[in-house]
This record gives sequence, C-alpha cells and structure tokens, in this order.
Amino acid sequence: MTSVDEPARTGGRTRDAARTRAEILDVATQEFARAGYDGARVDEIAALTRTTKRMIYYYFGGKEQLFTAVLERAYGVIREAEQGLDVEHLDPVAAIRRLAELTFDHHEQHPDFIRLVSIENIHGAEHIAASEKLGKIGSPALDVIRRILAAGQESGLFTADVDAVDLHAMISSFCFFRVANRSTFGALFGRDLVDPARREHYRTMLGDMVIAYLTAERAAD
Repeated sequence: MTSVDEPARTGGRTRDAARTRAEILDVATQEFARAGYDGARVDEIAALTRTTKRMIYYYFGGKEQLFTAVLERAYGVIREAEQGLDVEHLDPVAAIRRLAELTFDHHEQHPDFIRLVSIENIHGAEHIAASEKLGKIGSPALDVIRRILAAGQESGLFTADVDAVDLHAMISSFCFFRVANRSTFGALFGRDLVDPARREHYRTMLGDMVIAYLTAERAAD
C-alpha cells in the first residue's frame, strides 16, 4: 500500500479525525450498498462527504481498504448488539426466542448490512478473509447460543442435537432472506416480506420455528 501524507488543512479549519472517518464510512456504506464494490467510486464518496480522495486515501489507504473498513464496522454493530444481549434471567425457550428476535430486528433495521454481505459473498469473502479484525471478532451470539442449548438440554426442554453454528445459521437464514429477497419474492408471490402489517407475524413465526425444532420429539433410530 502506498503511503499518503496527511493532506493540508484548508481554511485553517481542523477537522476531527474520528468524525471525519465516521462520515466517510457512513457515505461509503451507502455507496457500496447501492452500487456494489465494483460500481462504487471513491471520487463520488469524497464528493458526498465534502472531502477529497486524497483524504480518504490518507485515512483508509484505498478503495479495497475502505470497503474492508465498511464491513468491519457493519459486523461490529451486530456483534455489539449481541454482546449486550441479556438472557441469563430467562428460561431456555424464552432466551432462544429473544436471541432470534435480536437477529430479526437487526437485519430489518440494517438493510445496508444485508446488501454488503451479499456483495462480499459475490467476491468470495476475500475482504473478510484478509481482515485481521474480522477474523478475531467472532460472534458473541455463538457463546450465548451454546449456554442456552446446554441449559435447555440439561433441563430436558431441548431434544435436538444441534450445535451453536447450525442454529445460528438457521436463525440468520430466515432473517437474511426476508430482507435480501424482498423484491424477488414479492414479484413472484405477491407478498412483501417486510410489510409492517405482517412484521409481528414473521417475528413470532421465526421464534416458533426455532423452538419447535429444538423441542420436537425425535423418532427412535
């Protein structure tokens, strides 16, 4: 990566570095989500943040590093929400429902996150694989799921032999599909999966499906 010296300040005004980085990331998130990695332009991002391409290079190093930083922040938001999840006082059934609702709410409230993840999958997760930060961030939800599963199985409430990663995938897949496939699903079946009038129906349905799977009677081998 080529080193870029800090650009000279204009008009004697000192910009707060943290605020500038946050503003750039805000606009870059919108542009990458809108146009994709290949379609987004650093020049356009600079224009929309009322800064310069040189300033973006100074803070992030280039388009690839900027997109990685956008992904790191996007994943950081949901990881922070997961870390703040308090289910220790709930029974296993209520706890797993609350975890599912957290993922449901986050994905609905952050459609840009869904688009960014879809774009990164198109690129084979190469930016995530190259990010030391994302490699270490993990998922606090997995630790929570493991504790809930252990408590549910110990109490006899949960009969399914499922690990935390599989359950996390099960919950995430419904939440992700609902937002990512809203347009195509609506065009094919005439139903808007993000229709506010059906929101509680889908939110409850997700919890019901997960709990039904975890508590269903298993046929003998």
